[in-house]
Amino acid sequence: MPEAIPPDPLALAATHAAAFAGGERAWSAQEFGDLLAQSGVILCGDARAFVLGRVLLDEAEILTVATDPAFRRQGLARRALAAFQARAEAAGAARVFLEVAETNHAARALYTAAGYAKTGRRLGYYRQVDGARTDALLLARSLP
Repeated sequence: MPEAIPPDPLALAATHAAAFAGGERAWSAQEFGDLLAQSGVILCGDARAFVLGRVLLDEAEILTVATDPAFRRQGLARRALAAFQARAEAAGAARVFLEVAETNHAARALYTAAGYAKTGRRLGYYRQVDGARTDALLLARSLP
């Protein structure tokens, strides 16, 4: 999997919608386009799975991770996450932060395997498409 992909907001939105179908609200192509236009943004992966985040000074934040359901359990998100961490470190980040829905067990397993640890909780942070609220777990890890 390549470390960086050409930014295609439509493809990213389609993958995001497939990955989050029936759960959290998917991001639009406009939202992806707006993020990609910002400085410090890093996109790793491909149309099957990607990590999108940003670096500001010595911190990196993962904004979203998405894997098309047809390509899950193939290690694509794990490789995209590793590529993001390497690029964030090269850009000067010493630590990576993210939020994950408490109910997203697959993502939590990915982050735990990658060395992330819980640092906090945001009550009712995520709104599901059915209107229900889910807590966000705040996770972080240091970069080598």
